[in-house]
Amino acid sequence: MTDINFNKNEDAMKMAWSKVKKHLEIIYQGGGAKAIAKQKERHKLTARERIAYLCDEGKPFTELGAFAGFEMYAEHGGCPAAGTVSGLGWVSGRQCMIIANDQTVKAGAWFPITGKKNLRMQEIAMENMLPVIYIVDSAGVYLPMQDEIFPDKEHFGRIFRNNARMSAMGITQIAAVTGACVAGGAYLPIMSDETLMVEGNGSIFLAGPYLVKAAIGEDIDAETLGGAETHNAISGIADYKCKTEEECLDQVKKIISKLAKPASAGFSRIAAVKPALPIENIYGIMSGENTKPYDVLDIINCIVDKDSLDEFKKEYGKTILCGYARIEGWAVGIVANQRLIVKSKKGEMQLGGVIYNDSADKAARFILNCNQKKIPLVFLQDVTGFMVGSRSEHAGIIKDGAKLVNAVANSVVPKITIITGNSYGAGNYAMCGKAYDPRFIYAWPTAKIAVMGGEQAAKTMVQIQVGGMKAKGKQVSEEEEKEILKKIMESYQRQTTPYYAAARLWVDAIIDPASTRQHISEALIAADQQKDIAEFKIGVFQV
Repeated sequence: MTDINFNKNEDAMKMAWSKVKKHLEIIYQGGGAKAIAKQKERHKLTARERIAYLCDEGKPFTELGAFAGFEMYAEHGGCPAAGTVSGLGWVSGRQCMIIANDQTVKAGAWFPITGKKNLRMQEIAMENMLPVIYIVDSAGVYLPMQDEIFPDKEHFGRIFRNNARMSAMGITQIAAVTGACVAGGAYLPIMSDETLMVEGNGSIFLAGPYLVKAAIGEDIDAETLGGAETHNAISGIADYKCKTEEECLDQVKKIISKLAKPASAGFSRIAAVKPALPIENIYGIMSGENTKPYDVLDIINCIVDKDSLDEFKKEYGKTILCGYARIEGWAVGIVANQRLIVKSKKGEMQLGGVIYNDSADKAARFILNCNQKKIPLVFLQDVTGFMVGSRSEHAGIIKDGAKLVNAVANSVVPKITIITGNSYGAGNYAMCGKAYDPRFIYAWPTAKIAVMGGEQAAKTMVQIQVGGMKAKGKQVSEEEEKEILKKIMESYQRQTTPYYAAARLWVDAIIDPASTRQHISEALIAADQQKDIAEFKIGVFQV
């Protein structure tokens, strides 16, 4: 790669990340300046200020789901970050899952995506045995969309089922009630291990004063009905009464500081070594729009500890690179799509980013080895799918692909997925997409997630649409066909962006490529707290 190409790539990637940051700046404003001002008038911190106060200084806060709800619910005024701020944070030296309602967004009401985001955070906590801190300030279910958030298995009520399950698993849950906690949401703090309430602002009740008046004719104010004094001195529901939010959060820190040391899965870790290449080099490897081949080894050498990579079956199945390495001292198994144009032993050219029979066979075997050795897996996705055509079909590409999918699906060691570029079709599944339960899944700004490439998909849909129109006797001009193609391409391209994926929580976050090493390391710290790794079993498949 020449310096000119590197510089062009670097500029394109930095511009792509700059676009992400601009969107995040708006998302971080929550419900906007007026809503924040109202919060301040009531002597309340914002959700992000609460988390900043709670977390240890100098330690990373890994936000998850910031783009949840992005460009969704426009007819309802939007729902930035799904009305919650959440992620992995360090409190009193302990890594925790923190989930904070953002009262500036529709009074912290729960939209459908809010429920999905909170369930994802609880899932991460359960998988990794992380203590959970809820900072509660919510008006409950967003009533205009109650049918999409209330009754189903993965809706609002599942939160409380998870509260009970986590308690049974021995996972500590602390609820700091800094604002309203209404209706069904009232169960969350009470199902936590300990509940703290802020005087004057914190309240817990199944029905607020207006509903009580309508239901039974009783006149009562919120503080008397379910304020901090009531629930600490009369009902006994709460455990601590605090004069200010800061006092409340300080008490949370004290509680977390006394937890027993976390268990360990025993994953191998030694002293960390810096990568062979400067982490900043990661910006200059992929071309803008990811249109040119590159060597995935260059990305790997920006992430893994220097001289730690040992490639597995280096000369075989070259369109997937497999190897053992270390990241911040943690032992990992890396499965990465290779985008170079490589030659097979028979001298035939193999397309980079495509999974061939030999690549699928190699990756499946490597995943089995990592499970045998209890080594966590890191997937670097830039895949256009499995190879098609008569030669591949006759060689059993479906069989070899199924073997790889089987290994990924049954893997019991933690899986961390980074989507750096394309993530198309069955390649998404084979490289541990969201449906295959990665512990954490992140996307670079260059990620594209779709059933197939945009141009191929659009042309296929145009053929179907135009064919249908002609079948009804309608003549379609070349110009009309081009206009149909343009509209389909625009729609398809919008749906393949990392923003679209992150809005729907297909990925946990869009990350700065230069932070990939840190994100993987924080994920491995979390994963190591799972004491018991299940026995690895593999199902029936064609060998």
